[in-house]
Amino acid sequence: MPVWHKASRRWVEEGKLALVEITQEQHPDRCRLFAQWQRFDWPILHDPIDVTGAVAVPIVMAIDEHGIVRSVRPNVETFEKDFLNKTFPAPGDSLPSPPSIPAKPDLSALHRGAEMLNTAQAWQQYGDALVLWAGIDENEAAIEAYRRSLQMSARDGGLHFRLGVCYRRRYESQHREDGDFQRAVDAWNRALDIDPNHYIWRRRIQQYGPRLIKPYPFYDWVDQAAREIRARGETPVELAVRPSGAEIEQPQRHFSEIGQHETAPDPDGRIHRDKARLIETEVVVVPPRIKPGESVRVHVTMRPSKTADAHWNNENEPVKLWVNALGGWKTDRQLLIAPLGERPETNESRSFEFELKSPDDAKGSVRLSTYTLYYACEGIDGTCLYLRQDIPVDVRFER
Repeated sequence: MPVWHKASRRWVEEGKLALVEITQEQHPDRCRLFAQWQRFDWPILHDPIDVTGAVAVPIVMAIDEHGIVRSVRPNVETFEKDFLNKTFPAPGDSLPSPPSIPAKPDLSALHRGAEMLNTAQAWQQYGDALVLWAGIDENEAAIEAYRRSLQMSARDGGLHFRLGVCYRRRYESQHREDGDFQRAVDAWNRALDIDPNHYIWRRRIQQYGPRLIKPYPFYDWVDQAAREIRARGETPVELAVRPSGAEIEQPQRHFSEIGQHETAPDPDGRIHRDKARLIETEVVVVPPRIKPGESVRVHVTMRPSKTADAHWNNENEPVKLWVNALGGWKTDRQLLIAPLGERPETNESRSFEFELKSPDDAKGSVRLSTYTLYYACEGIDGTCLYLRQDIPVDVRFER
């Protein structure tokens, strides 16, 4: 909203206007970084679960000195004349006084109320309070609250969206469970199935989805923002999870195939399989269901097994992933390579992202094959081996 930003700065300086913003961003630190970059100096409320019920953004509201909404989506050209330069009368006694709302909800009371009433609304209110006020440590309780609410209101798209937000929060935390990313995507997709016109829910799928469905690159501004903030002599807000891959990709109008003449690194399957599962692999497909002829983005994340005390060996070749796209399928790249770690032995996660375009006659559920090759070691003094892991990718189609 560059036009509003420029105009409102002058009105604020003149003492005519006070600003408050609500953002439906999943990550509050990214919002803080953007605000620091753009020098936003007004309060910004974080609403990751869309409690405001906004279907599309941005929504500009003009609220007078009495707390009454006088205009929704006002015209910036006439805003000063129509709103700022007017004096609005105080409301009469006929209007009820606004309810007194405590600064922080009583979570214990909300929990007791949900248990006693056992309604979808009560469990949702408890879940909302946990997400907005209790932080990541109470994320499990929020997930359970939304699940309880969905048992009584399965067609509530907002509940599915909220549940997806909580799964993604857990995925990015120390409490991560296998499958959380896919659970988040599935929940957001169910919300969108219920209301396909919801802008915010659709954007969340597009954030992690293929380039063909992206309206714009979501976070390509992050590096530029950090550079310009440092150039001003400031320290940029530190991000807990840096956006990468799909989150910073440019939109695409036509599917492009890159590197289609590359050579498969193990075409005959001669490399020994990782039967001990020294490396654990997670596959997420976004969107979770498509129509024939559409594309998906596949996220493959590989993590050394904590149980096996495994780690990467970085003194040899880097991790490679090969995509087999056969039978009319297309891939934007066949051979992907992850960079080596900075030390001889490391245990960080390594990720790949690629896109697949389905044939026009695809149906049901199709399993495609990919495989990775890597050097992994078991324990500090364990043997380091060159291993292969076959990774199935399942793409489901709408009926």
